[in-house]
Amino acid sequence: MRIAVTGSIATDHLMTFDGRFAEQLIADQLEQVSLSFLVEELDVRRGGVAANISYGMGRLGLKPLLVGSVGADFAEYRAWLEQHGVDTSGVRTSDRRHTARFVCTTDREQNQIASFYAGAMSEAREIDLAALAAEHGVELALIGANDPQAMLRHSEDCRRTGLPFAADPSQQLALMEGGDIRKLIEGAAYLFTNEYEKGLAEQKTGWSDEEILDRVGIRVTTLGAKGVRIDRKGEPPVSVDVAEVSEKVDPTGVGDAFRAGFLAATSWGLSLERAAQVGNSIAVHSLEVNGPTEYELTKAGLLARITASYGAEVAGEVEPHLA
Repeated sequence: MRIAVTGSIATDHLMTFDGRFAEQLIADQLEQVSLSFLVEELDVRRGGVAANISYGMGRLGLKPLLVGSVGADFAEYRAWLEQHGVDTSGVRTSDRRHTARFVCTTDREQNQIASFYAGAMSEAREIDLAALAAEHGVELALIGANDPQAMLRHSEDCRRTGLPFAADPSQQLALMEGGDIRKLIEGAAYLFTNEYEKGLAEQKTGWSDEEILDRVGIRVTTLGAKGVRIDRKGEPPVSVDVAEVSEKVDPTGVGDAFRAGFLAATSWGLSLERAAQVGNSIAVHSLEVNGPTEYELTKAGLLARITASYGAEVAGEVEPHLA
């Protein structure tokens, strides 16, 4: 199955300040703040939900079509993604703005001061997903967190052309109005959220759990340490425990890694239970390293993780699909 992954493409600039922000702030002068912090560490990470998910799929041999908007500064990131099996021909390059960027400084007590520059991401609404899907033979589109107008346009393109899509609004749920959320998820083949986002979607749309299931094919809810729950209208839920993890290092991008594994297994024709097991096994690879795309993925390593977590029979079903 050819899958297009739409959403944010960004870099994270993470700095460490070996002091306390509180010591630099004067209580009665907060109306006029001008501060500079000498930082000891700078970690530049590749990120953005669409790029993260595409990376995981690329490592599994799917050659996903990445769809998003970037700046002229994307060249090095583009080359790296292509080296890891991602088709970046669906990426639009802005001639006015830089690639989206998250800049964050963390002090010794884990307090943070951060800024997010949307940049070229705000032009993603200009992308014609329907035309890209027709050109590249796309059979499923994932609509991830992005410029909200782009998300709405992409979902409408899918409904208009009959292209199955997965709605994955993620952190944009907090910013979007209920009417827009309803437009985004109506008719989705899959709806991805975590447990908190599930409740937020119901609250903002005014739809109950059952009413949402009337409008989507499959609802996938990640539950953190409790695993994953998959719901379908008129069917018993499918619950899958988390995979074994050796060390929890950084949760950033874990959900994106899960989606990569889940959709890859779905494209192979595996059951929903197997798809969740593959997704969980990719997710813990991400959890064990710093950064959402810093994990290595080998056939032997993935099969060993699946065997340890879910048994040799499950690993045997997955093995023929791995390069």
